[in-house]
Amino acid sequence: MRMFFCTDRKKGGVRMIISASRRTDIPAYYSEWLFNRLKEEYVLVRNPMNIHQIGRVNLSPDVVDGIVFWTKNPVPMLNRLAELDKYNYYFQFTLNAYDRDVESNLPSKNNIMIPAFQKLSRIIGREKVVWRYDPIFFNDRYTMEYHCKYFKVLAIKLGDYTEKCTISFLDLYRNTVRNMQHLKIQQKTKEQQFEIMQRFSDIARKYGFYVDTCAEKIEFDKSGISHAHCIDRERFERIGNCKLAISKDPNQRKECGCISSIDIGAYNTCKNGCYYCYANYSHKAVIKHTQMHNPTSPLLFGTLGVDDVIKERKGASCKEYQMTLFD
Repeated sequence: MRMFFCTDRKKGGVRMIISASRRTDIPAYYSEWLFNRLKEEYVLVRNPMNIHQIGRVNLSPDVVDGIVFWTKNPVPMLNRLAELDKYNYYFQFTLNAYDRDVESNLPSKNNIMIPAFQKLSRIIGREKVVWRYDPIFFNDRYTMEYHCKYFKVLAIKLGDYTEKCTISFLDLYRNTVRNMQHLKIQQKTKEQQFEIMQRFSDIARKYGFYVDTCAEKIEFDKSGISHAHCIDRERFERIGNCKLAISKDPNQRKECGCISSIDIGAYNTCKNGCYYCYANYSHKAVIKHTQMHNPTSPLLFGTLGVDDVIKERKGASCKEYQMTLFD
């Protein structure tokens, strides 16, 4: 058997895993734009810390070693997945048990989202669809028993269509505290965290998948639960049949296990209406930015201005084919 090894060319700043996107739901709202970008093989991304600094990212399949799609609704992409055949990719698919008081703009879970999850998995394989049940919080309605009851309901329907479920607890950023005041969230305790993770793990085991946690400081190893790598080197190695020597992303939290990637999304552009969202911190900005979206533009929203500076984000595939002792 031939084994391929890839090296991470750190001197060239190579991080050719694409994240699409932690900042917005590209599959749900910007899929036409995404496919146009892949066809033209480049995208322009504004630096969120310096809006006039724009990176030009090469999206050629010759240099992109993998794409992670983050979504709550992949339906707009389902009939166009063949256009991704030149890429290694997988989906992070968030499917919670919250109602519209929490996730205000999402389609029906039973009628649309669960069937979409199942269809996506049938098309591309269960190893390429990671279920996310997050973030977990508690209040008078969304109690321990509520979460456990409906996690089981979802597990019964999704267990055959995924290998794992990644879970996290709500982080109370300033904008999420403001946006979720009406939900009267209760402070979670360690006892609650340990109990729900043990119960979730037991449910997952019964229905043929496993549970891990996203960027949680607390350890759940006694429940057989490890820390997740949401942008996952090993998953890409398995999908692409290639070893990757790519390091942990230094720009993420200490507890995050993700490898380095380039995010091509933008903040304040997601229309899912989830009150726990950290990526939207201005409703007015979301409305403004989505009205400025043009699916044929290299930018997710807006146009280039006279003060904008475009810099090429250098990248080349990390794949260097080498024979091993086992060839």
